[in-house]
Amino acid sequence: MRVLLDESVPRKLARDLVGHDVRTVVELGWAGAQNGELLRRAAAEGFRVLVTTDQNLEYQQNLSRVELAVFVLLAKSNRLAHLRPLIPQLLSEIERMRVGSVVRVTAD
Repeated sequence: MRVLLDESVPRKLARDLVGHDVRTVVELGWAGAQNGELLRRAAAEGFRVLVTTDQNLEYQQNLSRVELAVFVLLAKSNRLAHLRPLIPQLLSEIERMRVGSVVRVTAD
């Protein structure tokens, strides 16, 4: 699965998403793109999943019209140490993802 990590997600998290083709917004030269433009670019480039820590994204964009599933990581901070515990649930949710959906991933 093609997965895009938003600017707010540490790029080192890509290593933990084993079995997926993971790229970052910065790596692609899309840093600073507005959310709507970022979503359109990602879908056009064949990404199926966007991983972010931006909790407002789903309220700012009509995600049902985007050919992506968006996963919002909810942790104490966006530091790698706080996000890593969410990886098992994220990987499980990615397997069940539906295009146009928003899934909030939290620690149980």
